[in-house]
Parts: sequence; C-alpha cells; structure tokens
Amino acid sequence: MNTIPASPAAPALNIKAADVDTYDAIVIGSGISGGFAAKELCELGLRTLVLERGRTVEHIADYPTALSAPWELPNRNQLSRKMREDNPIASRHASFQEATEHFFVKDKEHPYVQTRPYDWIRGYQLGGRSLTWGRWTQRWSEQDFEANAREGIAVDWPIRYRDLAPWYSHVERFVGVSGTRDGLSQVPDGEFLPPLQMTPAEEHFKRQLARHYGDRHLIVARMANLSVPHLGRGSCQNRNLCVRGCPFGGYFSSNSATLPAAARTGLLTIRPHAVVESIIHDPASGKARGVRVIDANTRASTEYFAKLVFVNASTLNTTLILLNSTSSRFPRGMGNDSGELGHNLMDHNCNATIGAEIPMFQDQYYQGRRPGGVYLPRFRNLGADRSSAFLRGFAYQGSSTRTPRATPPGLGPELKSALRDPGPWQISMRGIGECLPYHSNKVSLSPSLRDAWGMPLLEVDAAFGDNEHAMTRDMLAAGSEMFERAGFTNITAHEAHDNMGLRNHEMGTARMGRDARTSVLNGHNQVWGAPNVFVTDGACMTSSGTANPSLTYMALTARAAHFAVDQLKKGNL
Repeated sequence: MNTIPASPAAPALNIKAADVDTYDAIVIGSGISGGFAAKELCELGLRTLVLERGRTVEHIADYPTALSAPWELPNRNQLSRKMREDNPIASRHASFQEATEHFFVKDKEHPYVQTRPYDWIRGYQLGGRSLTWGRWTQRWSEQDFEANAREGIAVDWPIRYRDLAPWYSHVERFVGVSGTRDGLSQVPDGEFLPPLQMTPAEEHFKRQLARHYGDRHLIVARMANLSVPHLGRGSCQNRNLCVRGCPFGGYFSSNSATLPAAARTGLLTIRPHAVVESIIHDPASGKARGVRVIDANTRASTEYFAKLVFVNASTLNTTLILLNSTSSRFPRGMGNDSGELGHNLMDHNCNATIGAEIPMFQDQYYQGRRPGGVYLPRFRNLGADRSSAFLRGFAYQGSSTRTPRATPPGLGPELKSALRDPGPWQISMRGIGECLPYHSNKVSLSPSLRDAWGMPLLEVDAAFGDNEHAMTRDMLAAGSEMFERAGFTNITAHEAHDNMGLRNHEMGTARMGRDARTSVLNGHNQVWGAPNVFVTDGACMTSSGTANPSLTYMALTARAAHFAVDQLKKGNL
C-alpha cells in the first residue's frame, strides 16, 4: 500500500483505493471544503473516500520552494517569457510565480471555452487551492443572507445567519483565525486567536476614519494564519510566503490540518489522479449509488459506491460533474429540474485600487513580513445609508509598508547603505465588492469539444454588469476621499478592468433555495431529487456577499456533514 505522511506526527494517509470500491461516503475534491467534509465525515465514524483529480502533495515534503531565497530560484521568482506565453490566463494571477507555478493548472493542459472572457484559475493537486488561498476569513452577516429577499433579486437564501453561526464557531476553533472582536454587525465577531498587529500608519488611518466618519471602522484583518501555536501546528513566522506551502503549518490548508485530522480516525482513503466523470443515479431508490472515475494517467474507468456523496470539486468543476451526470431521471444534469444548474455565476469585483504616500512616522518601522493587513468593512447601503447608484456594497482590503527609495544610488557598500534607508510610508487598498447573481452569467457543457479524458469542455459565459461598474466607481471615489481626509499625499486611483474569475471567488451555478423549481439545492445543501448528494463548495452560493467566502464554505460543509450523518443514522438516507 502506498502511503504518505500527513504531517510529522500524523498517521499515514491511505492513497490507494483500487482494491476497495464501496465506502460510507465519497468526497469529490480535497480543497477548502472537500478537506473539511473528509474531516467531519471521518470523525463522525464514516469510512470516507476522497477523490482528487490531481497528484498527491505531502505536507512539508512537497513544498519545494518554501524555504528558497530569491537568488536560489533560476529566475529570481519571476516567470520566464515562455511560461507567460504558454499561460496567458494563469499568469494574470498574482500568486502564479516561479516559486508557485507547480500548484497551478497550466492553460494548455486543461482548456475551456470562453464565450465572454473569464479567467479560470485552478489548482489540481491534493489540497487544491487551499495551498494558495488568500486566508482572509470573515463571517457573513445577517444582511448578506437577507439581501436577495429584501431586494427581490434572484431567490431567497434558505438559511439565515443564526443557522450558520454555531458552525462558523465550530470551524474557526479548528482552523485558527487571528483577529479582534469589533462589534460590527456587517462582519460578526468569531472565535479568534490573538490578532496580527497594525502598523503605525494603519493605526493613524483608523483614527482618522473615526474622526471623519461615523460608519467606517478599520480593523486588523481576520486571517487563517496562526498568531500562536494551535492544535499541533506551529505559529506563523511572518515570512509572507504562504502560497509556497508552509512547513510550519502556520496557515490553514487541507494538507496541514483537515486531511491529517481525517487520517487520525483510520477511516480515510485518498485516491489521487481520479477524474470524476459523473455521479451514478439509482432510479429504484431515487438516490445516488456512487461515482464514475477516469484514471488521469491510464484513462481506465472505475466506479466507487457509497451511501453519501459530497461534491466539492470547486464551483465550476462541481457544476461540470452535475451537468454531466445525466440519467432518465435527470436528462439535463443531476439536480437540474429547475434549469438553474450552471446559471448565476458570481465572482467578487476587485477592480478598484487606491494608493497613497503617508508623510508621517518617518522615525518608525516594523518587523517581519506580515501575511495579512487591514480590513475596512462594508459601509454602503447599510442602515439608513441607501445608495441609489447601485445595490449591495463593498469592503476594502489594505496594507501599508516602507520600501527602499525608488532609485538607490551607487554600487557595493554605497548601494547597501542606500537600501537600508527606507522611503516614505505607502498605503494601498483594494475594493472587494459584491457581484449580483445574474441568470445570464452561466456555464454549460460543450456539445462537441472534449478534454484528454473524454470529458466535455466547460463553456463559460460571464461578465460584470452595470451594478458592479457603478460600484467600482464609488470604490475609487470613496477610497480617494478617505485617503485625502487622512492627510495622505500622492493619491492614485486605478481601475483594473480584470475579467471575472481572477479573484478565485467563483460562486453560484448550483444555488441553494427554498423551492426545487428555482434552485438546485435545499437548505441543507442536498440536491433536489437526489437527497444523498450534497454540494457545499462555492457552487452552492445564492449570492456573493462582500466578505471572502471560504470560511462560509467550510461552515456550510460542517453543517451539512453533521446533518447527513444524522439522517443516515435515522434511516432517512
């Protein structure tokens, strides 16, 4: 049996599933939500098979650049011209670097069809994009879950904040989230480890916002980076090299946390190189029997069977699998009685960036490379403030730093001395705005094009709308005004015009709802008409909110897993 160590003290992961084909549960995908599904289902006593379409990545051993200095990399961590030319989509992502390119899908190896420009950024390996995510972990608020119903947009969420609040706590206590309790309704407080620290420049900005505005509150970012050791994982070393993989376990990933926890139960099996072709429907029971898998290397087909199937392949691949799971019961794809499967694709609008210089605090500096920053929660369209220009709202993510002066003179000792003399403080903020769930933003299966494994290529047809463009203009104007009132100088405001998808916050396409006629999933993330199939990754989202979504995915996953096991024990599944 092939095994890999999950962590220095963790039991081995079983990664060979060829000799056994029946389990209690199958989880498709091993990223943020799939890893959490595996942990919860195993800890609840189910023999669980995790199907990962990519290679195995062993925690620590398979982070080849984690400790590399820039001069130890052939191109000093810059992408080669050939790498950029071969990967015009992936290379637009900020984390796609020489030191990290092995964690990203290459454009030519996994093509898709873009009806309108869409940047699909993927990571096909054990752990998925949990190895390269941004780690900002805010809870959603009651306002986020109520927005669709309040405004008559799309369909109503079948749950509210109170339904998810205990599961947010459950997840935060395991993940380890550093942050402060700030008493703001738009970003509810959670279970926090000690916070990372603001710089003097950020503390000044916080004071100026409080002085000039009654509704704008700068807080330290809530990050899935450990400020202290937590559950056997080491604390963050303030290197800000997280996307290379952290040998200290200082940030949360499937590889460092959830999969080792699942392995400790002795009930976990992982099958890498497993491309899920479809979910098998049993017409007699009305439930799923299992899944069909294509071996990524040999192209051999295998079927695995289970009482529960959790689909966590990441939004677009999850929907591809459901659309490809046709049967006499589901001729248009599993759970697609409503015709909504594939529609309502969303991504956060992060096209506004504001920068400035800070002419104060020239006698102060900081230590280390903090992996987070500061967060300015949503203030538009809350309470009495109702903008007529657009619906919903936005937040800002920001940070400040001091860098060497732009053109240090000389060479040798003169250059070294100049590099030790930092320039002025600089601060920047990027808006992160809600995207509405437009029915016209959609994905579908190509009727003629296939990939190397015989799967239909996904066709993506999506773009930001007028509401998002109006929001971007306000992000730029409001950010510039706040910097000016804070006394900052050389203020710049830049609109990026990025395609949808580049933020990696793709959501929707298999939304939750209250009615099978207008949604794909019910209030417990069950597929309508196939009650033992659960979808708990970004595909399930009914709206996009303003806060980063991964914490919500994990909370939904934990909630659904406990519900599924309870229903299984009662004989309802």
